[in-house]
Amino acid sequence: MRRITIAASVVLGCAVGYAQDHGTWRDYGGASDSAQYSSLSQINRENVQKLQVAWSYSTGDDQAYAFNPVIVDGVMYVMARNNSIVALNAATGAEIWVHAPEPGTTIITNRGINYWESKDRSDRRLLYASNNSLRAIDARTGRTIESFGAGGTVDLRDGLDRDASKLHLVQSTTPGRVFEDLIILGSATNEEYRSAPGDVRAFDVRSGKLVWTFHTIPRPGEFGYDTWPPDAWKRVGGANVWSEFSLDEHRGIVYLPTASAKYNFYGANRHGANLFSDCLVALDARTGKRLWHFQMVHHDIWDYDNATAPKLLTVLHAGKRRDVVAQVSKQGFVWVFDRVTGEPLWPIEERAVPRTDMPGEETWPTQPFPTWPPPFARQKFGVDDLSPYLSSEDRARFRDEILSARNEGLFTPPTTRGTIEMPGNNGGANWSGAAVDPDRGRLFVVSKDLPALLRLAKDPKADVGLPANEDRYYSGFGFMIASDGLSPIAPPWSSLTAYDLNDGSIRWKIALGDVPQLAAKGITGTGSHYPKVGPVVTAGGLIFAGTRDGRVRALDVDTGAQLWSHQLDAALEGMAAVYEVGGRQFVVFCAAAQAGLTKEARKTVQGSYVAFALPQESAPAADSHRPLR
Repeated sequence: MRRITIAASVVLGCAVGYAQDHGTWRDYGGASDSAQYSSLSQINRENVQKLQVAWSYSTGDDQAYAFNPVIVDGVMYVMARNNSIVALNAATGAEIWVHAPEPGTTIITNRGINYWESKDRSDRRLLYASNNSLRAIDARTGRTIESFGAGGTVDLRDGLDRDASKLHLVQSTTPGRVFEDLIILGSATNEEYRSAPGDVRAFDVRSGKLVWTFHTIPRPGEFGYDTWPPDAWKRVGGANVWSEFSLDEHRGIVYLPTASAKYNFYGANRHGANLFSDCLVALDARTGKRLWHFQMVHHDIWDYDNATAPKLLTVLHAGKRRDVVAQVSKQGFVWVFDRVTGEPLWPIEERAVPRTDMPGEETWPTQPFPTWPPPFARQKFGVDDLSPYLSSEDRARFRDEILSARNEGLFTPPTTRGTIEMPGNNGGANWSGAAVDPDRGRLFVVSKDLPALLRLAKDPKADVGLPANEDRYYSGFGFMIASDGLSPIAPPWSSLTAYDLNDGSIRWKIALGDVPQLAAKGITGTGSHYPKVGPVVTAGGLIFAGTRDGRVRALDVDTGAQLWSHQLDAALEGMAAVYEVGGRQFVVFCAAAQAGLTKEARKTVQGSYVAFALPQESAPAADSHRPLR
């Protein structure tokens, strides 16, 4: 088995070019299609340089947040104050109410939240997960909705056909997607051999009852069962959706970007291609029935998750308008498929890749390579690619590591000797890392170039209780970091690449952000070393992005030229939100990332939500066809 796609037997709607509402920001990423796009244009290329701070709201703590606000009827929902859900006046930043998390909260959906309302709008809810439970609160008051589940909660460990007491992680930090009266959820299953299964499930938003389940590790009689060892579903975990779903609301199709099976770097316990790990899967959103799928990595042993939301847009291809879904990957590839049938727009080739020399492991002999569009990330790392900013000691160390490791390009298998992985498992595109102009067929990808060195070692403690002849090997993620904390590969370390998916070409590419310690020496244009930021595109011809250097920027959508920037007090991660209140357009950023700071330094940095707008006397009239709902 090389590449598998199954055409949908039922086409759920067929209107080409149908677009979801992008005039509000009522969902994570702006809308349920994950476009990260706003049709508002009051702020545009001609006036963006006039942007000023309209208001700010302190998180009130020193925690890290990457929360994408949701705005409904002039109320903004954020996370702050020790992981509380907070309602703010979206025009002023004034606090309305605070819903504190339950005591002992250790994990929460801190990247965003889901909003749902009944047709008559009498019932309005916010849904989020914490401590492996799904929870519902009243969007108007912040009070727990006791009729949801058991006293306002649904235990997500139930219904997975595993010992719930041994399931330590079954929720993601990313919200799900609301479709009609369902909330569709994925999970983060940790990285170990006996992780939880990655079942995708839909729950009734009113009652909390389970409505449907899609088994990402198939069970007997289900499609894909033969791509695993017998009964793998009872013991293997992962193949989950920890990142972001996308919805075609008109057709009722939900798109799942699945992750690797576990364990990440050694798969002797899961011989086979391992469907539905590392796939783009299209499901009927009402029933969970599989419509089609495509597997990007067979038998993944590189942790090459599909970490970014599938992007829905319309293109002009071969003279015809096509509704497509585009998936970007950690490997640096762009995959483009017909949204309904799963047919690739450009040929995809199965190519032979290096074979493993590890005992018990059976790598898949080929992997799929898109022939077009061209990749957005570098896919090799050798001695000639070392950074000019390395110290002599670091240069010698990395040179020795490269020359002594297996280094045969993309998909070189992990080994005890050491394997160069480029892009590394923390490279390429990651969560929130792409946006589209859905009507013009444009795709914008933030990517990171960070090589990894995978080195497998047998853990003797893991032998206890193992079946006969079953070894367990482990590797760290192997991020290759110089003594100054930077990547050993020559910059740019992060980039923003603009594609025209009508013809698949790259229109432009720029380094995104700078490294403060290098910028202080006059060295700029390197790209930020921590680019897990989400671009947001607007009809005003702009791309808004914030980076870990604490700077927010507005770029020209057609050229990538920087038109405006502003320095904030803290670093940023995640994406901005674009919205309108009272005829005035705002752009709000969550400046509360803490990566790279010491524990002591974190105590001195408080995050904040900072909203920008044009001065009221200079703001043009708002789009009359986009009233706030």
